[in-house]
Amino acid sequence: MSLFNGSPKKKGNTAQMLQWIAQVLNEQGIDTEFVQVGGNLVYGCRDCLACVKKKDGRCSVDEDELNSWVEQMKKSDGIVFGSPTYFCDVTPEMKALIDRGGRVARSSGMLKRKVGAGVVTARRMGAIHVYDTINHFFLINEMFVPGSTYWNMGFGGGPGEVCEDEEAKNTMQILANNMAWLLKKINP
Repeated sequence: MSLFNGSPKKKGNTAQMLQWIAQVLNEQGIDTEFVQVGGNLVYGCRDCLACVKKKDGRCSVDEDELNSWVEQMKKSDGIVFGSPTYFCDVTPEMKALIDRGGRVARSSGMLKRKVGAGVVTARRMGAIHVYDTINHFFLINEMFVPGSTYWNMGFGGGPGEVCEDEEAKNTMQILANNMAWLLKKINP
C-alpha cells in the first residue's frame, strides 16, 4: 500500500491523516510506504501523448520524480492520495501526479482493479472539491474506492490541529479497516 502525501509539509495535517491510515493497515498486516509528492518540483502534463503511443507505463518527461511515483503506484495493490486544500483544489504537485500519472496509467491499464482512497485536509472549506478531484482519478482508472462513515477529510489550519478533529481520526480508521478488508478479498 502506497500513501502519497501531496502536502509540501512532510509532518503536517495531511501527513498525520495518512499516518492514521498506515497505523491501522500495519496492524492488519498490510505493509505501507510513504511517498512525498508535495514540495517536489514536478511538471504538468505537456499533452505530447508519447505515453499513449508507447504504452510502456512511463511519462516521456524524465526531468522530475513522476516516473518513480508511477512505478510505485504500479507495484502497489492500494493507493492513498492525501492533499491539503489549496484554493478549493489539490496542490499543484498532486495535480501533476493526477494529470500525468493518470494519462500513463490509463494508456497501460496498470491501475485497474486496485484499491484507491483520497484523504483531504482543509482549514475551513473546499475539501469536497479536492476529494472529488482525487476520486475522479481512481474511478477513471477502474479502481475500487472504499468509503467510510463520512467523507475522508479533516480540519485544521496550523500544524497538528487535525489531531483535535476526532471525527477525522475515526473516519480514517474506518476507511483503513475497509481498505484492509477489500485488499484481503482481492488478494487472499
